[in-house]
Amino acid sequence: MSNLSTIITASIEAGKAILKVYGTDFSVEYKEDTSPLTLADQNAHNIIVSKLINTGIPVLSEEGKSIPYNERRSWDTMWIVDPLDGTKEFVKRNGEFTVNIALVKNHTPVMGVVYAPVLDVLYIGDSSLGAFMVREASSIENIMECLTDSNKIPVSTVKDYYGVVASRSHLSEETQLFIDKLKKEHKNIKIVSKGSSLKLCMVAEGVADIYPRFAPTMEWDTAAGDAVVRASGGMVTHAETNKPLVYNKENLLNPWFIVKRH
Repeated sequence: MSNLSTIITASIEAGKAILKVYGTDFSVEYKEDTSPLTLADQNAHNIIVSKLINTGIPVLSEEGKSIPYNERRSWDTMWIVDPLDGTKEFVKRNGEFTVNIALVKNHTPVMGVVYAPVLDVLYIGDSSLGAFMVREASSIENIMECLTDSNKIPVSTVKDYYGVVASRSHLSEETQLFIDKLKKEHKNIKIVSKGSSLKLCMVAEGVADIYPRFAPTMEWDTAAGDAVVRASGGMVTHAETNKPLVYNKENLLNPWFIVKRH
């Protein structure tokens, strides 16, 4: 099985496990940084790691992140995983959460999947194949057969607005100021709020033009979506240097960044 088909399978199986918990009266624990953690995060992590172990490539996952930098600094190829991105959205039960799996080579995401279990939509990015969006993904026997032009993104649609994506749960004052500046530059601004890495995927898809993020995120929050954006022809850049984000840093905290189509 190829790495891409492995992570597609892993993301959908993890998504099904998440939905089993989502449909129950689940309890929420809080980690040291006060972020929520549920049984769904842990179950999804276990499923994904059990699939990725067969690739022989080391895994950095949010739910298994205590790997010292001295160990992972030598990893030129690695998986970066967020088993349940958007736990706050999961707890709110608004459906805007995802499973994120990315393959990072030499600090750059070259392959990734973002699966939204409630929406049953799978975003796929591969540096050699391009970017794709597959609907009703959980019912398709062989998704690799769906990687055709009909599912390719971005979708070429003519828009009469400049689409700005903002965070559902983390809209900072600095992000608001950036959006206010965009309003002066573009006549018709349409702002859409979304949770999790779906925000990056909206830019990859072409339904939005820009996603400014001037608030904290970690590498596992963005690696998979970044892979999809890059494969779609977009870019995720450091807000100050305008250089592409890099991964497997000593400090796994991302800088402020901007996701753009062009």
